[in-house]
This record gives sequence, C-alpha cells and structure tokens, in this order.
Amino acid sequence: MGKLFRPLLHDRFLHLLLLLGLLLAGFSSFSLRELPAAVDWPTIITLCGLLMLTKGIETSGYFDAVGRRLVRHFHHQRSLALFLTFAAALLSTFLTNDVALFILVPLTLSLRRYAALPVSRLIIFEALAVNAGSLLTPMGNPQNILLWRQGEAGFIAFIGQMLPLAAALVSSLMLLTFICFPRRHIALTDQQDPSVWQRPLLIASVLLYLLFVVSLELDQALWGMLAIFVVFLIMARRILLELDWSLLLVFIAMFVDVFLLTRLPALASLPEQVTEMPQGGHYLLAVGLSQLISNVPATILLLSTLPANTLLAWAVNIGGFGLLPGSLANIIALRMAKDRRIWWHFHLYSLPMLLWATGVGWGLFILMHAG
Repeated sequence: MGKLFRPLLHDRFLHLLLLLGLLLAGFSSFSLRELPAAVDWPTIITLCGLLMLTKGIETSGYFDAVGRRLVRHFHHQRSLALFLTFAAALLSTFLTNDVALFILVPLTLSLRRYAALPVSRLIIFEALAVNAGSLLTPMGNPQNILLWRQGEAGFIAFIGQMLPLAAALVSSLMLLTFICFPRRHIALTDQQDPSVWQRPLLIASVLLYLLFVVSLELDQALWGMLAIFVVFLIMARRILLELDWSLLLVFIAMFVDVFLLTRLPALASLPEQVTEMPQGGHYLLAVGLSQLISNVPATILLLSTLPANTLLAWAVNIGGFGLLPGSLANIIALRMAKDRRIWWHFHLYSLPMLLWATGVGWGLFILMHAG
C-alpha cells in the first residue's frame, strides 16, 4: 500500500492545485453538492482506462522491443527526432492527442535502455506535436469535439477550416525539431540483448484496448474501464499498483478549481464584456484563458458567449502551447516522463512556440478573411 500512496505525498503539482482550490473556495459562491458535477467524469474514466492499458503494454516489454528496433534503424538523433515528432502529430489527428502520447511517450522512454539520447527533449517535442497535429480534425482533441458539435461546419468543412493553421504549425515544429536536434550519431549502449516480453499480456492489453474503444463509442466507458481493471487484477496486479493514480487526482482537482474560478463574483460580468470585444480581443482572450485554465475548460466557458467559429477554434488550440496548464496533453506527457527538470525545460520551447503560433494564427486569419 505504501507504493500506492507514496506518489500522492510527493506530487507537488497536485498539492499546488489543492491549495489553489482552497483559496478559490474562500472567495467563490457555491455549495458542496455542486462539486461532484464540476468534474468531467467521462474524461476521468477514459483517462483511467488509457493509463491501465498503456501500463499493460509497457509492462509486457513490447515497447522495449520496438525501441530497440528504432535505435537500430535510425542512425542519427535528428532523423529519430523528426520521425517521433511527425508520428506524434500524425497519430494525434485520428487517435486524439492523449492516446498518441500514451503510445509514444512510453516507447520513447524505452529508448534510453539502448542508446544515449535526449529523451526528455524528445518527449517535450512530442507534447508540442500532438497539440499541433490534433487541431486538424474534430476527434483530435476534446475542444474540437465541442466546437464541431456546436458549430455549423460539417466534418470535412471543419478539417478545411483548420488545415491552414495545422499545416503552418506542424511545418514550423518540424523545422524547430531539425534545428534543435543535431545530426549526431546515436551511440548504442552495451545493453543490446533482446529483452523478454510477455506475449499474453500484450495480446490481452491490445484486445482490451479494442474493447475500450468500442465501449467509448457506445457511451459505456465505465463498463469498459471496469473490465480492464478486473482483467489486470487477475492477470497482472502489479500494473494497478504501479499506475500513476495521482494523475487522475490532478485532473479532478483541475476541474474543481476551474469550477470555483467561474463562480468568483468578479467574473459575473465577464460574458457581457466578452461580447463587446472586437475579434482580436476574442482571439487573445481565448489564447490567454487557455493558459490559465486549460483549453478545454476555456472552450466550454467561451462557448456560452461566443460562436463556435474558426476564430475560436484556432485560438483555443493555439492556447495549448505556452504554459503547462494550456493543454491537458502537456501534463500527461510530462508526468509520464518522470523527470523533474523537464517541467521547466518544457517552457523553454513551449513559450516561444506560443508566441509564434499566436502571431502566425492571427496573420493567417486576417489573410483568409481580408475580403
């Protein structure tokens, strides 16, 4: 049980969110009965299922086998980084940004067993890549699902309106990757013996993943998650003990904090002020608000006042860059990296990317709507 609760005691980000919640509670108008409804439980259930499935594949040793093949195939850091960055952007367009990270981050972590690589930097660029790639399609991330369902654009039309921004940001990120990773030969370590991987656990994890996808489509995510839990409880109990359960608490705390923030009396007149802003004000508000409360809650909050148009869609997706809370995918990626230094290293790349994306996005928007 100590292994289960120890991460909670050392999770400084969780502690910060809890303290922020207590502070907001002192100034917000709410009742305790409203707090459970403030949490997006389908998101929590989905995240829990994905955490277990990824841990199952990771425990099976399959990521190690794939990682060993990758470092043998790519001979230079730059080519490997370009491949992983583009793979993250591509996967996030149809698997969603968090699922792409659940596949690629454990795979990237396995590379350190076989070669001397800047693994933390690779994970940072994967996090940036899923933010850039996922904005293209309605299913790429949660905010796009909301915008697509409430907007007037069809599936293809939505992709069409997001394509210029996605192309610009993915291209920019690939260029940044080319610059930031040298054409240095990958030095393989002495540990080149094939690792033993557990085929039954891998097969079970893949089948459970397919089952979970079906359960999500049928709006039965809870039953799918419970099926995964029961199978792993019987088959590989240590997966459940080693899971990052505190990550779920981080997300729950974020949802509660955002709810308390929206109940501050000082924000009561915000909707009226927002409607009076010019387009540039709407754009900067959506980008800035995403930095503070994450782009999914920012989208939910702004959709009560603003239309689900191209401007809002571009702005909240751009808001995924920059500060850590900008996108929940950022938190997922950096938590999985398990490197304390990565938290501030991330901002060395994400903040310049935010400034660039904000400028490019506004320039493209003005150019496309000049007529």
